[in-house]
Parts: sequence; structure tokens; C-alpha cells
Amino acid sequence: MGWIITILVGALVGWLASLIMKTNAQQGAIANILIGIVGSLLAQAVFGSWLNIGSADVAGNGFSFWSIVWGVVGSVVLIAILKALRILR
Repeated sequence: MGWIITILVGALVGWLASLIMKTNAQQGAIANILIGIVGSLLAQAVFGSWLNIGSADVAGNGFSFWSIVWGVVGSVVLIAILKALRILR
């Protein structure tokens, strides 16, 4: 059941981040899921573990408001990195 929630939250987070970064037209469902999952893990590592921002350690840990917020933040950072590397336009 945990994998299903991870995929659903990853899809939601990746889709929201792609809308914010205006890359929604070039990303499909699989890209949204992957960017959402990797972005959540990025937010958990960078903002939660390294910078010790209070609620950032919940990113990637299920379906909650803060998990989605930090997942979107991490996914936006990931899309910005992918745009800088010219992987996404």
C-alpha cells in the first residue's frame, strides 16, 4: 500500500511543480511521478537533514499537507536544475 501512496503523491507533487515551472506540456505522467518522488527525496535531504528546517523532514513520508508542500518545493528545485542542464526546456 505504501508504494501506491508514493506513486499517487509523487504524481500530484510532480504535476503541481510542472504547472509552477511551466513544463507541464512537455512532461507526461511518468515524468511527473518520477520528478515528484525524486523532488520529495531531494527536499527531505536538503531542507530536512542538511538545513534542519522543521517540517521539511516529512517530505516523502506519505500523504499530508506538509509532505505535499515540501515535495512541491523539492520538485520545483529539481525542475530548475533540469532546466539549467537543458534537459527540460
